[in-house]
Amino acid sequence: MKFGLAFANTVSFVTGEGAAELGRAAEGAGFDSLWTVEHIVYPEGYESTYPYAPDGKMPGSGDRPIPDPLIWLSYLAANTTTLKLATGISLLPERHPVTYAKEVATLDMMSAGRVILGIGIGWLKEEFEALDVPWENRARRTEEYADVMRVLWASDDVSYHGEFIDFDNISSNPKPAGGSVPIHIGGHSRAAAERAGRMGDGFFPAKGDTAELFEIARQTAADNGRDPAALEMTGSHPGIFADDPTAAIEEAAEWGMDRLMIPAFMYLGNPAEKMAGIAEVIARHS
Repeated sequence: MKFGLAFANTVSFVTGEGAAELGRAAEGAGFDSLWTVEHIVYPEGYESTYPYAPDGKMPGSGDRPIPDPLIWLSYLAANTTTLKLATGISLLPERHPVTYAKEVATLDMMSAGRVILGIGIGWLKEEFEALDVPWENRARRTEEYADVMRVLWASDDVSYHGEFIDFDNISSNPKPAGGSVPIHIGGHSRAAAERAGRMGDGFFPAKGDTAELFEIARQTAADNGRDPAALEMTGSHPGIFADDPTAAIEEAAEWGMDRLMIPAFMYLGNPAEKMAGIAEVIARHS
């Protein structure tokens, strides 16, 4: 089992000092990855429903910083050596894929291939409106944008003619260190699981019946002629907060989970000291 830290670019970790402290502590404790969250803007008084809280509102307020994921991860990369640098998730339909392909590839090249690009379609309509990005068809837009990025990473002098993106004979460099960047699909719906199975390198459901969603993703991969075992599965388990999380880790493994996520805010104050217990757990189960 791998272990990752979620919500890494929040609370006191938003600063350069906080990011570096968290990254060094996580690397020392045996975590394999840090995962960021993203909102480009916070629409005050939004009416969209946040799907991960009972009251439909995301934690925090508009005056609390959420650093840009790639810039924050770049700072983290310079202060660590082995941690995977993951977006969890990036709102891909809010980004132009030609520009974003360049940015993601640059970070991956400079970090020697440590980037995982977690993507999602988004839930906050008012944010799309502020960015003048269409809310409709964002799922199709997300899949096409991911395809565009992979085309640009794969070779030079490429053309693309899609529903949303159209270009001829362009090259984007640098390329990712390994030729591409793994794209993991975020989301907790059947559609998200099927999207992961069709075109993802991994799947990260943030809630729901994790075992069932994993199975949907794997079956969809098989139905599309892909290897289900090649999908890297990331998720959470409430039992990780127990004094002895062994049972939770074992059950997550039975679900087919490859990486178990833990909220970074559990280690506020003194990350290195507070990670002593989880470091022992990671050593036993990695």
